Amino acid sequence: MNVPLRVGVVARSVFPLHGYGGLERHVYDLVRHLAREGVLVTLITQPARQGVANSDNAPAGASAIFDPREADSGGRTAGASVHIMTVPYRTFPFAGRRGTTILDRSTAYPIFGERAGRLAWTLVRDQRLDVVHGLGASVLGYARRRARCTAPLVLNPQGLEEFGATDPSRARAKRAAYLPLRRAVLACARAADCVIATDRALEPAVLRHLHVSREKVRLIPNAIDIASIDRSTEPGAATRVRRTAGLGETDVVLLSVGRLEANKGFGVLVDALAALHTHGDPLAGRWRWVLIGDGPNRRTLELAIGDAGLREHVLLAGRLPDADLHAWYEAATLFVHPTLYEGSSLVTLEAMAHRRAVVASNAGGLPDKVRTGLNGWLVEPGRPDALAAAISGALGQPRDRLHAMGDASRHIVEQEFAWPVVTRTLLELYAELLA
Repeated sequence: MNVPLRVGVVARSVFPLHGYGGLERHVYDLVRHLAREGVLVTLITQPARQGVANSDNAPAGASAIFDPREADSGGRTAGASVHIMTVPYRTFPFAGRRGTTILDRSTAYPIFGERAGRLAWTLVRDQRLDVVHGLGASVLGYARRRARCTAPLVLNPQGLEEFGATDPSRARAKRAAYLPLRRAVLACARAADCVIATDRALEPAVLRHLHVSREKVRLIPNAIDIASIDRSTEPGAATRVRRTAGLGETDVVLLSVGRLEANKGFGVLVDALAALHTHGDPLAGRWRWVLIGDGPNRRTLELAIGDAGLREHVLLAGRLPDADLHAWYEAATLFVHPTLYEGSSLVTLEAMAHRRAVVASNAGGLPDKVRTGLNGWLVEPGRPDALAAAISGALGQPRDRLHAMGDASRHIVEQEFAWPVVTRTLLELYAELLA
């Protein structure tokens, strides 16, 4: 009888216990898809922020999060194969929003990593785990005990923000503030049997900052759940949201999705749209820029939109339910992601899964996904003129050409960035390390 593989996934946060973000969604999907392949997953994380989890180090109700009734097309479920354990994450009153500030990440986060990693080490010692898969500094305690452990350690350092890899403009300032966190991540990398780079653009940064050999680095991209996206797409939803916004089926909809922060480049897009609107073509007819998301830069954007005379052409939609978010993906003529720096950009992958052509910045992992002339256009970050030219060129394409580029987007996601593909790659990696 085959014994199921037992994997410990260690992460600071996971959706829905700790909100919605790139890391949280990645961990959630990673656990679900490993479990669907028959892996017994122990998720080690912090207690839920709103009472979902029980007391420290107790199961957090996996069936309530990874619904055992939710199955894929092969009938495989997740909840029955997932066990959640929690360790304390104690931040400080002056550290600001938990898990988001530099102060918190350089103090509470490494302490959490020591505790969570130590718990993973205990489970390995007791022969309850075969592989430990850690996100960032969350496996520090395991890394420090790696010499006494038999289970391989797979480390995904994510975007290496603490090293300035995804934000070169602030690299020097962040290097000083993030020193404790960098030391924790470096300790994890030294102890790891494999370090994952999520994008080709990130591979040089992993080698340079983490000081690991090239043989230890594997390119395994962050992925999205296409089946879930397809289930969330209601027939007629695109027409519904267009009508609600006062737009017809042929009116132009430019869609952007992301947290409203300066680094997302939405202010650059305001300048680009103002230039296009002033010149009339190609935005001479009815059009709308729909921006989905919220964040600290909202007021600044509102003022810039007003100053540019674009209020009637912009819908700041805020955070939306999944059904409405996916309806706008379907309703969009073009997806525009003007970020100044970026990691993997799951929202771009979501737009591609909805068969949208994309205009995006040539930053971070975006060149892995957006291929000029095939499914979109890449522009230099922070340049309104280049962004305006790319949008103008895209909207000047025949509709069937944009549809063909959207189909190419979907094909790229299905072949390279869908969770079943990435999960198979991970299982092959685990088997190789165990062998």
